[in-house]
Amino acid sequence: MPEQHHILFVDDEHLLQNLFERLFTRNGIKVTSCSSGVQAVDLLKENEFDLVVTDFMMPDMDGLELLAHVREEYPHMRVIMITAHANVQHAVRTMKTGAIDYIPKPFSTEELVDRVQKILAREVGPESQPAPAPTRVRKRQNGAAGKAAYIGEHPNVERLRELIDKVSVNKAPVFIQGESGTGKEILSRLIHQQSDRSEAPFVAVNCANLPRELVESHLFGHRKGAFTGAVEDMTGAFEMANGGTILLDEITEIELGIQAKLLRVLQEQEIQKIGSTDVKKIDVRVIATSNRLISEAIGSGIFREDLYHRLSVFPVTVPPLRERISDVPLLAAHFISKYCSLYGLPDKTLSSELLAQFQSYSWPGNVRQLENMVQRGVLLSAERTVVEKNDVFDAFFSDSNLETAAGEITSMDQVETIDDMERLMIMQALTETNNNQQLAARRLGISARTIRNKLKKYREEGHIA
Repeated sequence: MPEQHHILFVDDEHLLQNLFERLFTRNGIKVTSCSSGVQAVDLLKENEFDLVVTDFMMPDMDGLELLAHVREEYPHMRVIMITAHANVQHAVRTMKTGAIDYIPKPFSTEELVDRVQKILAREVGPESQPAPAPTRVRKRQNGAAGKAAYIGEHPNVERLRELIDKVSVNKAPVFIQGESGTGKEILSRLIHQQSDRSEAPFVAVNCANLPRELVESHLFGHRKGAFTGAVEDMTGAFEMANGGTILLDEITEIELGIQAKLLRVLQEQEIQKIGSTDVKKIDVRVIATSNRLISEAIGSGIFREDLYHRLSVFPVTVPPLRERISDVPLLAAHFISKYCSLYGLPDKTLSSELLAQFQSYSWPGNVRQLENMVQRGVLLSAERTVVEKNDVFDAFFSDSNLETAAGEITSMDQVETIDDMERLMIMQALTETNNNQQLAARRLGISARTIRNKLKKYREEGHIA
């Protein structure tokens, strides 16, 4: 009988660890899971593995750092990188560092099992290095990631759909405002899919997550040697989107100097790479989004008013989930279907108790928060066909009582001390950014390290779980 293969799975999402272990155990593959690159380094010293599957974004040591460590210490170990932040440049860098495969999230269980089994079936000897596999970044074109759909029957949603139908038939810029998690990117994809550019690229750029010193390079590209670290030519997002649509997500997070250059690109419809004297004409429809109140962003001087007017030929506002609470059952059913299919689980429904609790909540994280909770419930209910309240609101989870994680302080009216105000602002920023500590820190004008230290303090004091 052939020896059982052994995989090391590295991801800080415990729900995904549980899914991975169940999935591969059923397929005769042993799995050891851990939550960080540092833990993985220790496990690699103590155990023999046939394959490492690692997430990219993790605390302490990210996936690329772990990959570099594996290539140096275990040169014949094969590594698969999985990530929710897929882009072409990152995929190329990952493969050059030595990954044998690159899988963007979300992925289907069938696809993952198939690719892992094929890799494990290959013989690896001392002379064989992990051969660079074809880069599998989803090119965001029509159908590449599935058709976008904005789910809901509330009158506000119906009016929004009617507006999108009219907006989609031309190439004028669109500016979409709405709280984090309301579905601004989904609407952007709908506009693209319903336009005559639907067969051309759709390139999404999260402006808030770009390193400040590399924003211009990511948007417009650079030539080799243009600056320290520019070891090869890079195609910018605008050039990649030529003929199609570019989404500038959270555009108000771009610094003013880049905003000025962006304004010129929009006016002249041409780009110039860093380090190049050549100018290239482009044909790109621009959709911009922001979760800030644009009047406040302009008034405070962090966003150029002339750039806003250039972008807002069609200004669109997306309603928060609390203003269309009647859509919660429909949205929940949609996400149940999505994740049951994704993880190969039987069809499920929500229990009446869980649905009632969902409908009584204000959803500060909007549709994204609802989706995350439904995903949790689908995974923890496993093979059962009904998702129960305890599958979502187990005492283990910090949001188990559907309260904000700010120690019962939910508004400025309840603030009594400076510490209370600070905690409320930090927790609200984390809620609005879907727990993205880097983005929340940038919003607050503090460091991500400060947020981590504050969260540790709040846990020690019992304000959060």
